[in-house]
This record gives sequence, structure tokens and C-alpha cells, in this order.
Amino acid sequence: MVAERGRPAYIRARMNGMVYLVGAGPGDPGLLTLRGAELLRQAEVVIYDGLVNPDLLRHAPASAERIYGGKHDRTRAIQQTDINRLLIEKAAAGKRVVRLKGGDPFVFARGGEEAQALAKAKIPFEVVPGVSSVEAVPGYAGIPLTHRDFSSSYTVVTGHECPGRPEHRVDWSRFANVPGTLVVLMGLAQLRRITGELIAHGRAPETPVAVIHWGTTGRQKTWTGTLATMAEIAEKEAIQPPAITVIGEVVQLRSQLSWFEKRPLIGQRVVVTRARSQAAALSAPLLELGAEVLEIPAIRFGPPSEKVAIAETLASLNTFDWIVFTSVTAVTAFFDFFFQGFQDMRDLGGSRIAAVGAATAAQLKALRLQVDVMPTQFSASHVAEAMSKFESLENRKILLPRAETAISELPRLLEDLGAIVDDIPFYQTLPETETLHGADLRLQAAGADWLTFASGSAIEHFNQRFNLKELTAKHPGLKIASIGPETTKILVSLGLKAAAEAKPATMEGLVASLVKAARKEAKEPKSAR
Repeated sequence: MVAERGRPAYIRARMNGMVYLVGAGPGDPGLLTLRGAELLRQAEVVIYDGLVNPDLLRHAPASAERIYGGKHDRTRAIQQTDINRLLIEKAAAGKRVVRLKGGDPFVFARGGEEAQALAKAKIPFEVVPGVSSVEAVPGYAGIPLTHRDFSSSYTVVTGHECPGRPEHRVDWSRFANVPGTLVVLMGLAQLRRITGELIAHGRAPETPVAVIHWGTTGRQKTWTGTLATMAEIAEKEAIQPPAITVIGEVVQLRSQLSWFEKRPLIGQRVVVTRARSQAAALSAPLLELGAEVLEIPAIRFGPPSEKVAIAETLASLNTFDWIVFTSVTAVTAFFDFFFQGFQDMRDLGGSRIAAVGAATAAQLKALRLQVDVMPTQFSASHVAEAMSKFESLENRKILLPRAETAISELPRLLEDLGAIVDDIPFYQTLPETETLHGADLRLQAAGADWLTFASGSAIEHFNQRFNLKELTAKHPGLKIASIGPETTKILVSLGLKAAAEAKPATMEGLVASLVKAARKEAKEPKSAR
């Protein structure tokens, strides 16, 4: 233990267990700090708040223990004393514990109490500040808390008072005439009393007020009024927590500065059913356009059930005139096997290469392979047509490295053109039954606006798990978007229809189809919806 004795005390403590009180930000996963993301990647235990965006948990290793430590969901609520005990127990067992807290851990988040408990137990800890909802939520609503023409200061107060501590009851008379902007956190349930007391103690009834619901997320919505009208508006609109109230002249600027709620997919809940390893290619642009995204993968990929045909195929690669890659997954699976047997890309032989879709072509180009043919649309007929236009396929030997259960139309069309086709399974498409962070439960309970499907196999496996007809009947507003005609055919076979279809049949086309549908809906009168 000589080497151990030579380490600084702080480093020894970190090796023996450590707690990190990390601010997760107000909801937008992009507002997590770099330090917070770094610590999540190293975490062995994550204890997270109810208002933390569950997408942040993907930063943690799959092996990390995830524990709900919030109070927002009453069905899973956990007492503060139990959270303190968990932090101490896990760290005392030598674990690196990340306590992921909404906003900033020291701003109305009880992080100070948790730090006190850790200090008392002599557990080392680090505080990682986060982006507070105090500043971020008004900013996303287009309301600057300070402005040279309106306000040179802002005051923050909680509207959620401690029932057992009457001496901590907020004296609203003290805030009625404080200059600048007033930000009230967790005050929605008391809004009528708060606005009434502010008016009673001298604040002008016409003072502008905004209530911002689920700020910085795809569910964000903002209502504006005055001190005299805001409580009635909130009750009429049945606004629910979480919400932040902003009081002051700066609220007037929202009409000019609102930006986030102008994104075309704001308020749209979109389900992404792609495999977990591929979901980001669709989720990221949807989030950028303001959507709330639920990732519920319907499929995952695994090795083929038998590999004899693959070995024989790789041994005779130089006999093929064409290799046709129909997906990114096909490229990955093929070269995983290829590099197990070969060390040099030249062993691929002189085959021409066809790629279906820009993403597939990009994957091949990353391997420094030239794509000879890329059809503009993904359908079996377009692939066969594009190849036959490049050259005659008569007696051409073609390799199709695909999934075990791939549709047989493409090899049939190529054979009709005189080609000799080897349709070889290089991977399996398997049902995915695990959904992280409760996205499946949220879909079943509250529904969504869109289900997106990028393949027929995703539809089939998703249907087996959720029963699409029952799900759409339970949630009548739930619509389906398909990546293209081949995928739509599977929907039709199940007695369903696509409310949107991508043109072209790419991730970009799928996103564009949702934007087009959302804009069309926004122009329709409510009575027509």
C-alpha cells in the first residue's frame, strides 16, 4: 500500500467512492455541461431527478445502475432522506455516483441538503453547476430577464413554500415593489394568490406576465397576460407543472424575440423506431426542429443464424461483377466478416458497387470505396433499373449481402434482367423488447403525434409488441410516417395507412415529410382537424 499512501487524499477518496452533484440543465439535452457529460460517461451509479431529460442517461455506460430519485412522478416518488441514504451507501461501497439534478443543484434543487448529508458522512463530493431554468426557460421563450430599456435586475423566488416552516412563508409584499423582473419557480398552484398579493401591495395590475410550461423541451408552451388576468388564463387553459412565471415589462419583448416555439415541429411528439445504434440519425434533426422525441427501437441487429454461406461467398469474392448494399447495416455486417478473413481492401476484387441511399453510399465512401450506382429512390424497381442503365446485367454475377428475412422482390427483378444473384444473409433483424427510460410507457399512456418507420421489419416487430391497430384506436391523433413506398406496403398489408411518406426515401426525406405535414396542419382551422 506504499503507492496508495503516496497519493493525494482527494485522489484516494475518488478511488474509494465519490458523489458528483451534477446539474442536468432545464430539459434540452444540449444544455448539459461538458463536465456533466464526462462524469456521466464514467458513472457506476446514476440517481436522477424526475424532471431530468431521460435522454441524458444515454451518456452513462450500459453497465451503470440507474435509480429514479425524483419527486415529480408520485407513483415512483422517493423521500429526500432516502436519496441521502442512497448517495452515502453507494459511495461508501466504492462507487462513482452521479446525482443528476434538474437545472442547477444549488438553485431550488435541495443540492445543498444532499451536500450537507455527504459532508456529515465524510463522503467526498464535487458540485457541477448546471444551466438553471431561471435563465434558460425565459430565454427559450424569447424573454430576456434584463434589458436596458426595461429592467436592470431580476429577482428569483420559489412559490412552493415549505408547509412545516411557517417562518419561511414568502412575504409577497416585499417583492411587489422590487424593481426589475420577478421570476417565480414552482408557483403555478399558488398563482392566483401570488398575483393578488402583488397587486394588493402596489404592483400595477397591467404588469405583463408569462407562464412557460416545460421550458426548453419540445413540449414548451408559453401563455402571456397581466397580473390581473394571468391566474384566470392559467385556470382556463388548465396549465400544469412544471412551469415558470415571469413578471415584468421584459415580457413585452416576447412578441419580437420568440424563437424556439417558432420551430416547425414544436409541440409534436415523434416516436423513432429505428435500432438504438441508428436512432440518432433521425432523432437529432427532429430535436433540432423542436420535436419531443421518444426513442422506442423496434429492431436490433444480430449475426446470421448460419455462416457457412458467408464463408463460401468471401472465398469467391473475385467472381462477382457487382455487390449491392441496400443499407448501412448491410455495409457494416459485410465488412465485419470481410476483415475477419482479409487484411487488405484489394481482396474485395474488382466488383462494381451499388448503394441504396445516401447514408449507405457515405458509409462505403468512408472505406475509400467508389460507388458506381446509387438510385435516387429506394425501391426494388429503381435499384434494378439504375443498374441495368449502367450496363447490361445479362449473365452478371451479383452479390446481395442482406438480412435473413429481406424482401425477395429485388433478387427476382435482377434475375429477370438476366443476372445471377447470390442473396446471402449477413445479419439478422431481431425484435427489440427493451426500451430505456420509460419511453414505451409514455407512449402507451399519453400517445404521440407521429410514429416513424424506416423499414418494413420495424413495422412488423413494433406491431407484434404494441399492436398498431389497438394503439392508433386508443390514441386517435397518432399518425404514421413511412420512409418510402416499400415500407408503406407493409403498413397497407396490416390495414393501416401512412399519413406521410418520405420523398426521397431517406432520413432527410422522412423529416421533411413531418415538417410539411405539421405546416399544413398549422394552416388548417381547428374545426377541420
